[in-house]
Amino acid sequence: MKILLLGKNGQVGWELQRSLAPLGELVALDRHSSEADGGCGDLSQLDALRQTVLALRPDVIVNAAAHTAVDKAESETELARTLNALAPGVLAEAAHSVGALLVHYSTDYVFNGSGTTPWLETNATGPLSVYGQTKLDGERAIQASGCRHLIFRTSWVYAARGGNFAKTMLRLASDRERLTVIDDQFGAPTGADLIADVTAHAIRQAQQDPGCYGIYHLAAAGETSWNGYARYVIDTARALKPELALAVQEVAPVPTSAFPTPATRPLNSRLNTTHLRQTFGLVLPDWQHGVRRMLSEIL
Repeated sequence: MKILLLGKNGQVGWELQRSLAPLGELVALDRHSSEADGGCGDLSQLDALRQTVLALRPDVIVNAAAHTAVDKAESETELARTLNALAPGVLAEAAHSVGALLVHYSTDYVFNGSGTTPWLETNATGPLSVYGQTKLDGERAIQASGCRHLIFRTSWVYAARGGNFAKTMLRLASDRERLTVIDDQFGAPTGADLIADVTAHAIRQAQQDPGCYGIYHLAAAGETSWNGYARYVIDTARALKPELALAVQEVAPVPTSAFPTPATRPLNSRLNTTHLRQTFGLVLPDWQHGVRRMLSEIL
């Protein structure tokens, strides 16, 4: 099996390099890749992207690249549209031409964030931001292409590598006695390693069972607010490394309105993962499990 991975150095892409390697020949690209690396991995270069797929003729394409700067997307509308909507459409058309399976990642931002019930794959969409709308447009382009596809909507993604919410909280907690963290947005912190492992498992099963194709929600089990997430990070860090010098004494809850941003955030980022778990025979761990493991790695 030949696998083309795009976005190899992102949070999920980095973990995918590990999880996909045992499945076959892996060609991993990023936006700086050239012909010498195996082709073009820059989603803004649509023609070169198409030619890369047609030349490599992979069995599976995994697209872990995207415009993920949610606030910047509000002022970079065309770039966000190119990376999140047009490029996935090009990849899907090329995948259809060579008979490849396309694996793509989307987001809970395709929903309007209302209510408290975890979102089903079949719920009506209603993006609140340019980011959410362009990611939804990307999903639709893939579906319209007729290619074999797996689309994983996920949320609150973190990884030990690079920056993340936990690292930010620990940095602030080291020199501030009081933190204010949003308590009216709810979701499940989901590790890039979990996403990558589920992806590899799903690819293997989908190659044997065409009935697996479609859209799935992929997130760790359970739910919390950003405030609850922050408190868990700080408490766990103290338990794992008692000598850690953290000045923080209080993590105060505040509403989303306390931190105005260019892009509107959904309050309800909960995702119902029943379809994924039943189709692929998976048990998704509680979000605390992955966060604790990540903290053990970075502390």
